[in-house]
Amino acid sequence: MGLVEREGRDIRLHPVGPLRGTVRLPGSKSLTNRYLACTALADGCSVLRGASLSDDAHAMLTALGTLGIRAVVEDEAGTLSVAGCRGHIPEGEAELNVGNAGTAMRFLTALVALGYGRYRLDGTPRMRARPIGPLVDGLRALSALVEYEDAEGCPPLVVHARGLAGGEVAFETPPSSQFVSALLMVAPYARQDVLLSINGRLTSRPYVDMTIATMRSLGVEVLEGDDQRFVVAASQRYRAGEYTIEPDASAATYFWSAAAITGGEVLVRGLTRVSRQGDVGFVDVLAEMGCRVRATDEGIAVAAPADGRLRGVAVDLNEMPDTVQTLAVTALFADGPTDITNVANLRIKETDRIAALATELGRLGARVIARADGLTIHPPARVVPAAIDTYDDHRMAMSFALAGLRAGGIVIRDAGCVSKSFPGFFDVLEQVASGANGGPAAATGA
Repeated sequence: MGLVEREGRDIRLHPVGPLRGTVRLPGSKSLTNRYLACTALADGCSVLRGASLSDDAHAMLTALGTLGIRAVVEDEAGTLSVAGCRGHIPEGEAELNVGNAGTAMRFLTALVALGYGRYRLDGTPRMRARPIGPLVDGLRALSALVEYEDAEGCPPLVVHARGLAGGEVAFETPPSSQFVSALLMVAPYARQDVLLSINGRLTSRPYVDMTIATMRSLGVEVLEGDDQRFVVAASQRYRAGEYTIEPDASAATYFWSAAAITGGEVLVRGLTRVSRQGDVGFVDVLAEMGCRVRATDEGIAVAAPADGRLRGVAVDLNEMPDTVQTLAVTALFADGPTDITNVANLRIKETDRIAALATELGRLGARVIARADGLTIHPPARVVPAAIDTYDDHRMAMSFALAGLRAGGIVIRDAGCVSKSFPGFFDVLEQVASGANGGPAAATGA
């Protein structure tokens, strides 16, 4: 019997032996949407290779098309072509529904402010509960006229665009780095220089660094100060070209943890220690748990501890919040508690991830102490079979699937939500698992 058994919309997982193999994963969802936003504004046509074909990427592609910007999928390998609009949004009126795609909502809200006309943005009921106020306030500081249709500070909203004047924006401990990234990416097309300053801690700082690196690769410079100040000079323009997207490091964490949990070793191709994606740093958390990490020319491999015993850890994951669910499930199989801190922004993601983790880990027998900004997981003596609710959250589905690699009777409900970031996740996991009892396996998600 294989690892994955499909039961309608649910998936039942069957335990396997040590996972040993290599995998190449689809392109980074985060990088793909940043490149889409920037190349959409560029002078000329661009080609993106190895891009994500996830629901979030499709939400961006569809919205750009609605705005009159040609952005299409050329093949199943993730080749996208984008005809840049030279900073001038072709359509003067548009209705954009981004579903549950947070990056699309934030990035497009800023992008349409460069246009001239009326643009309405909306999404799922959960999207309507996710805050966007700090971004709207920042756009207003740069001269944009934005109004809320319903609840103050949340979508749906209407942007009455007339271009951006530029100026200064001060954020007070923004709850999402995407607010900062969204403004940075449109800043070159403001009429005057843009200065962004952050007072307090900048959540998920590596994602802002990713944004700045993307902008620089397209020819736009961001000046950075020592005190979390960013300056983007006016009249810079993105350069069209051919760009390759790195494999998704957030997705890689599931396969590295799969090796740790099952006593095996998995190499993820195409990622290096100097990746633009901060989530590559998750291998250091696994190393602290006793895993062996090996960086090669081919990629990064993680092997389970030599003695087979994972250790609980105490870790601040503010800079890698998308890895929290991966670590929380891995912690079920560790000796001793695992304490995760400084991740309050998890409560405003696709679901309240802290509350969801506490509930579902509890179903599996763990004792969980949830706090406003984190949680402590005391692993059970034995993982209890259970059906796991996913809350329409892709990362809940993918992370809790890891428990099924070791424990019997794990069912992931509504597993199709993985399409938000990784449509082929269960297929790739099963391909890697096919070598668990018969030698190394290779798999690709691209």
